[in-house]
Amino acid sequence: MSTIKEWIDESDVYMLILGGRYGSVEKTSGISYTELEYDYAQEQGKPSFAVVITESALEAKICSNGTRWGEKENPKELSLFREKVLSNISSFFEDHKDIKLCVHESLADFAANRDLKGWVSADEIIDTKPLFDEIKKLSDENKALKETIANLERRAATVNKQDVQSEKFTELQKVLNKIDIKIPANLADGEERTVDLLSLFFKNKEAIVNGVTNSGQASEAESFMYHNVCPKLQVHGLTINEKVSGVRYRRSCVSALGNAFLAQMERKIVLAEKKTEAAEEKTLNSGENEPLVNAPTKKKVARKAKITPKA
Repeated sequence: MSTIKEWIDESDVYMLILGGRYGSVEKTSGISYTELEYDYAQEQGKPSFAVVITESALEAKICSNGTRWGEKENPKELSLFREKVLSNISSFFEDHKDIKLCVHESLADFAANRDLKGWVSADEIIDTKPLFDEIKKLSDENKALKETIANLERRAATVNKQDVQSEKFTELQKVLNKIDIKIPANLADGEERTVDLLSLFFKNKEAIVNGVTNSGQASEAESFMYHNVCPKLQVHGLTINEKVSGVRYRRSCVSALGNAFLAQMERKIVLAEKKTEAAEEKTLNSGENEPLVNAPTKKKVARKAKITPKA
């Protein structure tokens, strides 16, 4: 029963399919586990519905398949349980098609009229509803980006694969640089800031490579990265969201494409540094005493936007 209660507590909706058997009986109470879990779901106010086999369908099954389809040991208990179920939200079924139809209609109604929260308890995560519209917008941008990339791939059919990927990453870098993320004051030294997505991704690459979760034990910074940054990167294929085995929470981490993208950015930084050093060395060897005007500096790929998790 402890396992049953835990599953019901973690579920959005409780559904009962009641056929012609009462089920295994719990010895202490003399009530079947099915009826006990049904009663518990009702006590918790859990959104629920039931589908109950019709008398004619049950009789037909018994006639065609034998008496094992009927309840022999606890017919009275089954009858009382059936009456209880039918007094609440329920419908009848005669075959599997009826069950499927009831499930689709009922769940659609619950989804449209209730704030369902899923396997992760709502008190463990921040409200992500505002992200839905943003994700839709980013999906449209991603579609346009894919069309651009497709055109680039056709033009670069004879070009080395690495060069093509570098060109794609350059376009992607421009897109991420135009997407702004608002960082709340408690994560930005007491003052709300707006930082581009590219900067957040690059400056926090170690944390995202290792993976950030929506665990109830996650820090504010980790939760912010999971809910506000990783979904936007996932739209462009730079992160993936996966189920963690053995726990209820999920994890977002850098994808294979994301790792290649980060490596490309780091290579650009190294090349820029080498060019700067070469220019400075050339100036020194020329014997000029005056400082070089507008000397090249290290290329700033990302503004400082690293989020430091609180203890």
